[in-house]
Order: sequence, then C-alpha cells, then structure tokens
Amino acid sequence: MDRPLRGPVTPSLTLVPRLTLAALVLPVGAGLWGVIAPLLGLVQITGADPTEAIDALLAWPGLGPSALLSVTTGVSATLLALSLVVLILSQLHGRPALAWLRRLLSPLLSVPHAAAAFGLAFLIAPSGWVTRVFSPWSTGWDQPPDLLILNDPWGLTLTLGLAIKEAPFLLLMSLAALGQTRADQSILIARALGHSASGAWLKTVFPAIYAQIRLPVYVVLAYSMTAVDVALILGPTRPSTLSVQILRWMSDPDLAYRLQGAAGALVQLALVVGVMALWRAAEQAVATLGKAWITGGSRSSGLDRLRPLARVLGGLSSLGVLLGLAGLVIWSFAGQWRYPDVLPDQMTLRSWQRFAPQLTDPLMETALIALASTGIALILCIGSLEAETRHNLRPTGRAMALLYLPLLIPQIAFLPGLQVLLLQSGLTSGRWVVVLSHLVFVLPYVFLSLSDPWRAWDRRYGTVASALGSSPDGVLFRVRLPMLLAPLLTAAAIGCAVSVGQYLPTLLAGGGRVATITTEAVALSSGGNRRAIGVYAVAQTLAALIPFAIALGLPRLVHRNRRALIPETR
Repeated sequence: MDRPLRGPVTPSLTLVPRLTLAALVLPVGAGLWGVIAPLLGLVQITGADPTEAIDALLAWPGLGPSALLSVTTGVSATLLALSLVVLILSQLHGRPALAWLRRLLSPLLSVPHAAAAFGLAFLIAPSGWVTRVFSPWSTGWDQPPDLLILNDPWGLTLTLGLAIKEAPFLLLMSLAALGQTRADQSILIARALGHSASGAWLKTVFPAIYAQIRLPVYVVLAYSMTAVDVALILGPTRPSTLSVQILRWMSDPDLAYRLQGAAGALVQLALVVGVMALWRAAEQAVATLGKAWITGGSRSSGLDRLRPLARVLGGLSSLGVLLGLAGLVIWSFAGQWRYPDVLPDQMTLRSWQRFAPQLTDPLMETALIALASTGIALILCIGSLEAETRHNLRPTGRAMALLYLPLLIPQIAFLPGLQVLLLQSGLTSGRWVVVLSHLVFVLPYVFLSLSDPWRAWDRRYGTVASALGSSPDGVLFRVRLPMLLAPLLTAAAIGCAVSVGQYLPTLLAGGGRVATITTEAVALSSGGNRRAIGVYAVAQTLAALIPFAIALGLPRLVHRNRRALIPETR
C-alpha cells in the first residue's frame, strides 16, 4: 500500500525540479561570469583597462592584511562554533539540559545577523551592559574605560559575534543528523565496554554526524569569511575585511573601481576555495588521529569533567544574544541613560515616535520582498517534491550539492558580477530584481526545511484518497498540503527570516535604491545614535520573528479539533 502516487506523467511538473535548480545555479553562474568577463575584456563597463585594475588591486597595501583578516576571523569563528556544538552534544546528550538548550537556541536562529551583532555590540562595548553591571562594585569606573573592544584590529569581536550566531545553526543541523544515526545504541555498546559517556559519543556518534553536517559547516565557513553586515558592525576598519572593501569599491561613484572590485571578488573566491581545501585536508588528518584514538584503548574517563563547562558555555552563548536583544529593546525606549547606571532614568516612547514614520516604507518593502521571494520558493519546492512523489524521482548527490551552491559560493564573489550584468541589461534597480536575488538564498533553506516532513508524510493517506476517486491534484491540495500545514508555515517563516536578513543582495541588486529595514539598520552602524539603532534593530528582529509566531499559532487555530496535526501535541 505504501507506494508513490502514480498519475499521468505531467511534463510541466517534471520540469519544476529543473526550474528549481536553474533558479539556484543560473544567478550564481551569471554572477561569476559577470566578475570574470570584464577582467578578460569580454564585457566593457568603463573605459578602464582590466590590467590596470588588477595592478591597482595588487598594489593596494591593504590587500594582504584584509585577506589575512578574512581568513583568520572566518576560520576561527567556524572552529569556535563547531567546537561549542561538539562540546554541548558530547557532554549533554540524553540529558534534560540539552533539551533546555535546544529550546533556548532555536529561536535565536531566526534573529537576523545584523540585529545579533548590534545586540552584542551594546552588550560588550566599553559603555555597554557588562561594564555597567560590574562597575559600581568592582571596577569603580565613573566613565567608560578606554578599551578598543568593538572594531578591534585583530577581529576578535567579529569572530566572537559570528561564532555565537552560527552555533545555533550548527547545533540544530547536528540534532537533525542525530536522528538519522543509532546514537543511543552506539553509546550503550561503548559504555558497556567501559568508555565514558562523552568519550563514547565522540568515538561512535560524532564521525557519523559530521559526515552529514559537512556541507553546513562549509556554509558557515564561507559565510564567516565573507560576511559584510556583521563585519561593518563589529569588524575592524583599518584595514577592514576584504569583503567590506570589495563592497566599497563596487559602491564607489567612480565606475573605474568596479573592475578593481571584480578582481577583489575573484581573490575572495580563491581564498574561500583554498581555505575549504585546507579544511578538507584537516578533516582527513583529524580522522586519521581519531582512528588512532578510537583504537588505542583509552576510555577517556576525564572527558566527563567538561560537563559543567558545556552547560556554562551553552548558556552564555544563548544569554549573550538574548541579553543583547534585551539591550536593544531598552535602548529603543531609553530616555536619559548616564554611565554607569545599569538602567535608564526613564523609559519613553520618544524614539519610537520619532523614527516610526521613517520605518513604514522600509518595513513595507521588507515584507513585500520577503513574501514574494518566499512564495516563489514555496511554489518551486512544492512542485519539485510533488514531482518526486508522483514520478518516483530522487535527488542525486550532485543535485543536493547544487542546492548548497549559493550558500557555499560567497555572496561577495558573484553578486558584484550579477550587478554588472544587470547594469548592462538596463535593470539597475527595482523590487523584482531584489526579489529574484533573495530567491537564490531563500530557496535552499525552504527546500531543506520542507523536504524531510514532505518525504516523511505517510503516503497511505494518498492511497486511500485515490481509492475514493481523488485525482493526484486532489490528493495534493485536499489531503497532503492541509496535513502539512505546520511544516509549510515553518518553511515559509524560515524563508521570510532569511529574506529579512539579506543585506548584500538588497544593496547590490537594488543599486542602493531599494531600502529595507536591514539596509537602513546597517547604515546606522556608522553613527552613534544608539536609540535609533535600537529602534531599527528591534523592528528588524520583529520582522523576522512575526512569521514564526504565525507558523506556531495558525496550525493550532486551524487544527484545533485535530490535535495530531499539531507537531507539539503528537
């Protein structure tokens, strides 16, 4: 009875998976071509000589330091995030603390990177909450200490911010992979052989999990090396990371700098590819050492002593983001707030009244772009998954790799080229250009979040509906989609959150003429008005969280008489 639904072969439906892959691959390929072609003289965008642009890039004294900064911050942030996840899972697997951390970290995944960066900045700045809390009874500071914490030249704050924000993503990916392994059985056997609980997890479970989360780890590595919005808020300025400098060249009024920016984008791409190759080599080296450790006979009894550290670091990473967001909220309502007072003298709506009229247009633009890009992504994903069901198709490994392509190729490496091609075609700005650029990044997340619930749906429901005379389309629209309402809304919420947080695609594809809440919030980072930053960052966070609230509440309302269709009550 458990068979794929078979209806007449629908050519238009079988084309949907190809359209989905095309929506992912073509913009990336076109963007890379738009970077390479001007440097080869195949596309003329200015009167500048490509050779002169390359020479100017190589002669720029900040190239080496900026490239080194991108590598060190990206690799360090990825290592920190992955190490934290491994520490938490190895020490807390099967314990209530892990479930508590998961509930605490899951909502943080939807917080936009820019809002999290602003929150961390308000928390650890010399005049931030940390010094305000400890100053009255420990340091005795009457004014903020003269310490370079934000925008430090080594990128330490940038590394910390990226690691804290990416750790929830890797943790949730690891937990999803954990469900596809025989973790409990493997640990039980290892414990019976005398291994400690954490040692058993590292030796028997972690290798299987890492094989499944390798691509997400590479995504984190590529993003951390090339992040622009977080680097603008927390990163060094002289020199800045290479991605930030490329953005400055591509945004310069002098069009001759676009060629220099295109050359820089290729350097950035080469750096990411090179670091990924080194990371892959390091994986093999670690695997060799791991095999020697596993077969060496050590029971690793001392590893369990790290359990309190796992609880503390997991809690601190969560509280860091939550307290930062709380600081943004307080600053948005703060009246007079002198240092070193922990709280403002008064709370007022003055900042919201002042900036609310300016928020309306960016929020409307953000909502329209997010809904449009997410809606298109949902249609493509549902069509692709339904084609799998009806025609017994299965995505190949190559197709899944292409799904990750826009997340693995740095945005700063192909978006400038896409901007060049848009300029050549006359599409210099416009909402739909931004929508299509967002779709490239929304589509992978929507597909990944929807594919597992779709494939796990019990096809016997469809068989029964077909036996009662329903067509394949009837099964889709009257049975499957209503039953999958909660996963569909969750996928849509994830897509909206991804769209809300997009900074570089909005700025480059929109030509600086499409203002969203994210572009406006990041633009405020160069100023010192914390109340304005608080208002915009809170508005950006709410724009990302409201779809999740709808995704949680609407199934309860629609399925109030069908409790088994609400995931939390199954």
